Amino acid sequence: MTAERKFADAETLIPVMREVFGTDRRIAAVDRLLNGTKKGVYRIMLDDATSVIVYVWNADEDYWDGLLPDGHNDPSNPFAHASGIDFFEGATRRLESVGVRSPRLLLADRSKDFYPADIAVAEDVRGGTLEALLERDPNAGRQTLAQLSDMLRRMHAYRAPAFGRVAWIDSGGAPPDKTCEQAYLERALVNIATAVPRDARAAEGEAMLEGKLRTLHAALGPRAEHGVVHGELCAEHTLVGPDGEPVIIDIEGLMYTDIEVEHCWMRMRFGPHYEALRNPDLDPQRVKYYQYVMHLDLVGGPLRIAEGDFPNREWMLDVADFHLHKALAYET
Repeated sequence: MTAERKFADAETLIPVMREVFGTDRRIAAVDRLLNGTKKGVYRIMLDDATSVIVYVWNADEDYWDGLLPDGHNDPSNPFAHASGIDFFEGATRRLESVGVRSPRLLLADRSKDFYPADIAVAEDVRGGTLEALLERDPNAGRQTLAQLSDMLRRMHAYRAPAFGRVAWIDSGGAPPDKTCEQAYLERALVNIATAVPRDARAAEGEAMLEGKLRTLHAALGPRAEHGVVHGELCAEHTLVGPDGEPVIIDIEGLMYTDIEVEHCWMRMRFGPHYEALRNPDLDPQRVKYYQYVMHLDLVGGPLRIAEGDFPNREWMLDVADFHLHKALAYET
């Protein structure tokens, strides 16, 4: 996207707030939160000192626009671009059904009557992130971690109807005609192909990267059961609710898939706090496979977004560099 991006502001959000609250409250301030790449996230302060979060889905808010591989906009693709109001609503419903807390949804609108894009208004959870709590008050953080562990067990114990994106499967969509592990294999091959023309080390090691991937995939036994998986769960994507409870955000990528996917990501992102979330019953071969797949994903994805106008391009390139090093050194 080369044109100047147009973001929401107080004036354009007035009709949205009126739809939610009537005319009793007015916008006092709008703060665009800068940690997203797929949708706009805004904190709206109102004149009675309350606040809400507004999500906006359009090309101006999506730094991946024009940079994704073929099939990214096919909702039946389990790795379709995890952005959109349908994904958001579907994930919210499924998490609520299994007893997992995410921000309460106040409005979801596709009509464009209140704003010229799909838009949602949700509860503003003001307790900060679990990451900040663990640093500020480790004892309180450990209590929230214990509750998060219970939530994860409920998510992962749910017996999914099929492999695929939660919103698609729950709306009656057909699952892909391949196994979970085969789908991740094909995704990883795309990520290798993405890296090869962009990094000399990937080009030189292409055969080795692909060989490791196929060796790890070949070691897996069959499995038919999948759980509810967030996919990018970390202490930064976990807010702390008013009673100290964990509140999961960035939920649009919710999938029915192998639970080892979740644990590989959490092991990287929670660091020493992962012990409180560990599941001793994971399949070690699947852990090894998905950890490698995840390294490749964190090469291909950052290299793609770095070719656009994402404001923190160098950080993305550093992520890709780190995980390419991990993938090249990975032992099968």
